[in-house]
Amino acid sequence: MPPVTTPPVTVLKTPNVSLYYHQASRIVHHEIRRFITGQDFRDLLTAGSDLLRKNAARKWLSDDRGQWVLAKEDLDWSEAHWAPQTAKAGWKYWAIVRAEKVLAKVAMEQLVAKYAKLGVKAQFFTDPNEALVWLEKQV
Repeated sequence: MPPVTTPPVTVLKTPNVSLYYHQASRIVHHEIRRFITGQDFRDLLTAGSDLLRKNAARKWLSDDRGQWVLAKEDLDWSEAHWAPQTAKAGWKYWAIVRAEKVLAKVAMEQLVAKYAKLGVKAQFFTDPNEALVWLEKQV
């Protein structure tokens, strides 16, 4: 029999994004279904950071298949504020399900290199279930 998995808790759900928390494995999980920018982008990541901090979680699953590029302002904000604060709160493992567009791949690879300097180990995936399995194996 396959293992019984507990469904994640839905923390935030809009037409564009969802934020989940997998209690058993302590994984923060966001899903971007349609392109977002500005305050919507920042609110999603900030809510995820708060969730990570509150639950002493260390793992984050980013399902970014609907977000094929980041606005420069959002990229700058995430690098200067969000990532350092989230890493300081305990973030260590990042599974990224990225859009298949070339621009998305290049941008995410650059972010991964920068966040590695903060102590965050990242891995790319095309399937969110594979990403979740990888995160669950990280200790």
